[in-house]
Amino acid sequence: MGDGDPLESIADAVDTAIDELTGVPTDDGDIERFTAAGMTLLAEARGAEDAAATFVLLHGIGMGRKVFADLARRLHPHGRVIAIDQPGYGEAPEPPRTPTIERSADLIGAYLRKIDRGPVVLIGHSMGTQVAAEVAVRHPATVSHLVLVAPTVDRHHRTAGAQLGRLAVDLLDESPKVLLLGAREYVRAGPHLGRKVRAMLTHRPEESYPRVAAPTLVVRGGRDRVSTREWCDEVTRAIPGALGVEIPGHGHETLIRDAGPAAEEILRFLR
Repeated sequence: MGDGDPLESIADAVDTAIDELTGVPTDDGDIERFTAAGMTLLAEARGAEDAAATFVLLHGIGMGRKVFADLARRLHPHGRVIAIDQPGYGEAPEPPRTPTIERSADLIGAYLRKIDRGPVVLIGHSMGTQVAAEVAVRHPATVSHLVLVAPTVDRHHRTAGAQLGRLAVDLLDESPKVLLLGAREYVRAGPHLGRKVRAMLTHRPEESYPRVAAPTLVVRGGRDRVSTREWCDEVTRAIPGALGVEIPGHGHETLIRDAGPAAEEILRFLR
């Protein structure tokens, strides 16, 4: 499409309107595309370039970097914040084939080495916790601290029906902000979403957790139906020295609806 295409102009206007309605900044931060091994991610950085700390945010299935707007706003006074669109999500192009969680982790690891900001605070949400945990195991020198928010996939309920059913019930109580942002990101991630779900379900995070060396915080929303208390307790026990916290009144999308309590827990953990 050319720059003057009316459909593209309408899509841009709708995109801006959703940003404004949900509190997502309409101005981009520092945008960078990074390609390795045939996959491309998009990274948006905010905060001081010379900040000592770097926070890197990895989204869940069907989502993208823009769902982290509230968390990024709360964290960037404390460091450089980099939110990632993983390949085939958000505004990152669809890769030729859907990557495994391990390949996604290798791409993130290569990007972290490329930006050369030293070990980062790596924060994953939902499926992003699986990628983050693999980065910490496969590329340990790139991660100073690991934060797993609403970790998936519960090994006791590792089917698409169980996971999607729990998510649907969880979303019944969610705010219009979460539903609107989520709907937009799922449309963007639409191509091959079924294959992406299979890649998520095929991964066995419980096999990697005991090998995580970075200090780790596990965060759960108190009414999260996807990441149950039993599963999050199991994750916390599996990771050497990990700490677990629960945020009352929050569901699976705790970083999207209101990231304030989670940000406080993350900063307290780092202190």
